[in-house]
Amino acid sequence: MNNGDFLSIFLIAIGLSADCFAVALSAGITLTEHTFARIFRLSLSFGLFQASMLVLGWLAGRTIVDFIADYDHWVAFALLAFISGRMLWEAFHPKRENREVDITRGLLLLTSSVATSIDALAVGLSFAFLEVNMAMASPTVGGVSFAVTALGFMLGKRVSKLMGKRAEVLGAIILLAIAFRILLSHLLSDG
Repeated sequence: MNNGDFLSIFLIAIGLSADCFAVALSAGITLTEHTFARIFRLSLSFGLFQASMLVLGWLAGRTIVDFIADYDHWVAFALLAFISGRMLWEAFHPKRENREVDITRGLLLLTSSVATSIDALAVGLSFAFLEVNMAMASPTVGGVSFAVTALGFMLGKRVSKLMGKRAEVLGAIILLAIAFRILLSHLLSDG
């Protein structure tokens, strides 16, 4: 890949941000308050994690990625399944003090940020072999992920208004589907 091949990097960034979009869509569907702070926190975290994992993969070299590649799909699956399970639990059980599962804060923000950015680690490794300009690639991937996350959250807000209470279950199902897609794509490609 040519150092100046911005279009290729941009298209890779779109691909890497697909999980960010789906998780943000789920968050937008399930949260009742759609504040700028929530959108910004989620978008910033996803963008920073995507950019950072890309750089870590680029720096890590072959040994670490080979070690992680054997189970990265299980980690992503477990993190997203955990968040989905928690969202489903909250949807079907009476809420104390009207608390909702807010994946834009704390441990859920951290786990969803890691889960959506694990693929960027492997892409970063391939960038090291292709001699990609990381000063251009990392901000591009982070910026695209930021924008795509914000878009997903805002679209989720619209879906939430249309679906009402069923939206929380839909959001959890979307996350669970992403978790299974990650797991199956790795298991089927290994076989």
